[in-house]
Amino acid sequence: MMSSGTVTVQLDKPYETFKLESEPPMTAEVTRDELLGYYSLMYRMRRMEISADTLYKAKHVKGFCHLYDGQEAICVGMEAGATWGDSVITSYRDHAWQLSRGDTVTGVLCELLGKQGGCAKGKGGSMHMYKADANFFGGNGIVGAQCPIGSGLAFSHQYKQDGGVAFALYGDGAANQGQIFEAANMAALQKLPLIFVCENNQYGMGTAKGRGSADTRYYA
Repeated sequence: MMSSGTVTVQLDKPYETFKLESEPPMTAEVTRDELLGYYSLMYRMRRMEISADTLYKAKHVKGFCHLYDGQEAICVGMEAGATWGDSVITSYRDHAWQLSRGDTVTGVLCELLGKQGGCAKGKGGSMHMYKADANFFGGNGIVGAQCPIGSGLAFSHQYKQDGGVAFALYGDGAANQGQIFEAANMAALQKLPLIFVCENNQYGMGTAKGRGSADTRYYA
């Protein structure tokens, strides 16, 4: 449905909510240019990750290579509601976030290939993207370790009173980590501007979520 230059997007699947004061809206107002921008960015991310996959299988990428293809909409959707004044910290699937925070495809691939043009001059590689000028505090190779750091980033926003919030992203494979529960508890006690995001792709290092978690309702 389109009116006055905007498109009303109707969501067809209801939210599963848990202890919310109110449910999120079931519609969103976007412009044609915004929609094309989202699609273009997701397409660029996918092509970048496919190229990274090819380079890795050809043994040009040394060490690890953790891809984000299939999860692009999470990143792009969140960025649509955030600003670069907000802090983001994530797991080792961080290539697309580096791109969305202002780096280039060339910059990301340089880091993967160990070239000086990368964000860590090729010394960090796949799991350690980083862009401080856009408040992206990188990926983390230790499972769940980013969440306590995310609490610290949120505390910084609260202390500075700059209006920013912090996003701490983790996968379903990290959902049972004790440090996540500790970080969530401290954030709640101090009422920090922190949003935890579980990027649930149904598998943690090849193990189906139902085999590794007694309760797969991670939001609960």
